[in-house]
Amino acid sequence: QVQLVESGGGLVQAGGSLRLSCEVSGRTFNTSTMAWFRQAPGKEREFVSGISWSSTRTSYADSLRGRFTISRDNAKNTLYLQMNSLKPEDTAVYYCAARRSTIIAAVTPLYDSWGQGTQVTVSS
Repeated sequence: QVQLVESGGGLVQAGGSLRLSCEVSGRTFNTSTMAWFRQAPGKEREFVSGISWSSTRTSYADSLRGRFTISRDNAKNTLYLQMNSLKPEDTAVYYCAARRSTIIAAVTPLYDSWGQGTQVTVSS
């Protein structure tokens, strides 16, 4: 059974930082393209960032480039998202997702496995 378990969310003041983690089990992590999405209340789930299995390619939502950094450790089956200079509008539930394709996709239907999400709240 595939499991993706996010952690690292919490409450932080604007300007602060958080590092999210996503531990993957039950699938071949090191051949999976991974991504982070987020969903704010009343909004659709949106793409945050993605990374290829070898970490040679990354992709970011334009509005987040420069503040967020995605990375992975295939030896630990873990995906990370370093979030700096956080803003109140970054408040959302953050989800990690996996797909078998080598292509980083920015749309939710193309990912076949999802975590349960971790809440990030940024206070002003």
